[in-house]
Amino acid sequence: MLTKPKIKIVDNPLMREEIVKIYQTTNQILLAKWSISISKHILSLIDIDYETVDIIKEGFYINELWQAGKVGVHEVRQSSFKVHKLAREINNIVYQTALRVVGQALASGHMREHSLVASDYAIKVIGLVSSNDLDSITKERLWQRDELNKILRNNEKYY
Repeated sequence: MLTKPKIKIVDNPLMREEIVKIYQTTNQILLAKWSISISKHILSLIDIDYETVDIIKEGFYINELWQAGKVGVHEVRQSSFKVHKLAREINNIVYQTALRVVGQALASGHMREHSLVASDYAIKVIGLVSSNDLDSITKERLWQRDELNKILRNNEKYY
């Protein structure tokens, strides 16, 4: 079980631990929904319209198909690989990190742990744009927690 961040970030460890506790009892499909929501949230914060980036738009669609049982893990992984390839081609660290959020979120269909890594990459984005301001980071963690709880409430029949 992933409990420590896989990447170096400035974080609010108590808030992250609160999220981890919810994460541990949440099924993979709902974690995928959550991480996709985090991705869209982060992209909007840095003014990237994912609807204009075909690789991202297609990846979100493939993940939704996976959630519905209409495609397999292979397709999810391939869409994630495409986004990570795009991230390697970007020189802007904020955009590159935001693409890592998306890539990890898409990969949540492969392994549930990717959803938590996506949330950590989102914290890294916030840290980059706020000079690691702990208040901004805490605000993002609160948003993530509340978003996960909202998804759980809206999908009670699935957990």
